[in-house]
Amino acid sequence: MKTMSKPLCFQEFEALFKSVCNWGVWGNEDDRGTLNYITPGCVKNAVALVRSGRSVSMAVPMNKVAGPDNPHPVSHYMTMVFDGDSSVGEPGFCLDFMAGEIHGDCHTHIDALCHVSYKGKLYNGKTTAEITARGPRFQDITAFANGVIGRGVLLDIARLRGVNWLEPGEAVTPEELVQCENAQGVQLREGDVLVFRTGHHRRRLEVGPWNNGYDGEGKAGLHATAVRLLHERKVAAFFPDGDGETVPSNVEGVAYPVHALQIAAMGMVCADSLNLEDVSAVCASERRWEFLVVAAPLRLPGGTGSYFNPIAIFWLGRPGQETRRNTAKTTNLGNNCICPSPHYSYI
Repeated sequence: MKTMSKPLCFQEFEALFKSVCNWGVWGNEDDRGTLNYITPGCVKNAVALVRSGRSVSMAVPMNKVAGPDNPHPVSHYMTMVFDGDSSVGEPGFCLDFMAGEIHGDCHTHIDALCHVSYKGKLYNGKTTAEITARGPRFQDITAFANGVIGRGVLLDIARLRGVNWLEPGEAVTPEELVQCENAQGVQLREGDVLVFRTGHHRRRLEVGPWNNGYDGEGKAGLHATAVRLLHERKVAAFFPDGDGETVPSNVEGVAYPVHALQIAAMGMVCADSLNLEDVSAVCASERRWEFLVVAAPLRLPGGTGSYFNPIAIFWLGRPGQETRRNTAKTTNLGNNCICPSPHYSYI
């Protein structure tokens, strides 16, 4: 089902930007943005979802292979192995080194609020002139040092449509997000983490890497108008399996409108490039699409983002009731959509 919605003109986008803008809501010097929606009460309620602790990683393996969507793969090598006698005695040690670009389409990462500007302005009206080659002095990733912990809600659009993945260029409208909520029996509320699946990672596993930029095939994501729903519901964080953008854009003159709206206007906690195949299979097998999310960025002063490994933690059965653990190698997601247990070879 192709969803090529009518593009917004520039004036319509400007009005949308103003309507979702959170500048000054939590003070002019705020650097937490929508993380402020996650109150201690939200965390307590989210933790109460856990009964017997089935946990699922939502990160892709660190990708060390160059490709059309990974021009800067992670560099990783051993600096010490067990190949000699220690001069000071036991025990022995092996050590390694890793370096890589934080942002990109093949590394699960979370964006700092200083990562995106619109018309020369960052979140809360800070100017881009204040960001130098020495790095940002504000809104860096350390603002999220205490983690993102809250109720995760998976909206599985690929499953809703009965496909393995959305094709590049397809956009998800706010109406379709609501349709997905209704189909799954769940609703986004204040302080939630929206886990948004288009099947991007599964397409990469089965079809192979592709250039998802403007000089390539593009990618599926949100329609810009869907961001208004996230603002109205006071969603705290957005965790997609792509980066949330539709390429080509559905806004005239704005290449990446979702990032501009979510980060620069709303101050939203946003991540990119998650693996949602495993969590999708567990949600379908358990017939529930809410869970505890625990995500901890690195404490990197001056960082515009961070690698991280977001974890979904489930309860197995409703309160007072345990359900049998699903150990099958494949899970039928309905609508002729089969989700296999993926096998990775990022070496």
